[in-house]
Amino acid sequence: MLKVNQENCVNCGICTRICPSGIIKNGENGPQMLLPQACIACGHCVAICPQAALDNDNTPMNKQVDLEKFPVIDPRTAAIFMRSRRSTRSYRKEQVKKETLLELLNIARFAPSAANSQGLSYIVYENPELLKGITKVTVDWLEEMTQKGLRNYKGLVNTYRKTGKDVVLRGAPQLIVATAPGNLPNGRDNGHFSLTYLELYATALGLGTCWAGFVEGCAQAGYQPLIELLNLPEDRKVAGAVMVGYPEYTFKRLVDKNPLNVTWR
Repeated sequence: MLKVNQENCVNCGICTRICPSGIIKNGENGPQMLLPQACIACGHCVAICPQAALDNDNTPMNKQVDLEKFPVIDPRTAAIFMRSRRSTRSYRKEQVKKETLLELLNIARFAPSAANSQGLSYIVYENPELLKGITKVTVDWLEEMTQKGLRNYKGLVNTYRKTGKDVVLRGAPQLIVATAPGNLPNGRDNGHFSLTYLELYATALGLGTCWAGFVEGCAQAGYQPLIELLNLPEDRKVAGAVMVGYPEYTFKRLVDKNPLNVTWR
């Protein structure tokens, strides 16, 4: 339900143009929501109004943050922040406190999602024996993949078999798995967007992260030993996985990458 403060509204029409569902129309008494059931609860209408004249039951004004109260990050600071994220594969043994992980995940939930579907939940795995089990069964899967000739993970498998080195979770004290409803078409995309936000914000908290691609691939393949260890609710599926912890080492420089490749049409 869209509510309009008639004293503040100047009928500028910005909310009608910004609505991604196209369900807001200007009327004699200001904007009206034509199909409330089609609202995707993105909050654009409330957030964009210059006069603060709108409220929406799906995205209440009292839960929005006034951006004018905060300084805008200058481009150089933003660029350095974005580039400072590195994949961390060496961790200290201490676990990240629950409060810090909640702060991290609370930012991850604000990532974009398909048609604002959201739908994600997160599981933090931190029991050391469980993490060892996840590594073990994932290595078993990698070995099966190698034997089938699908990809050659022989080097990783041999390292694990001979030395016991954690070649999957890299000794991270915690693993965060994003889950999505099994019937959500864009669930995996939503998970990747969310965990990308998580990885970026982690640097501001002094944390290191690395995409747990082997775990995600193993889960996506439906490898039963891993599925049993993860113990997901029946209606959920893995939408992404990231290892997290305090880095054992600190990077001193920003690394360059391949030159920009762009074509204009």
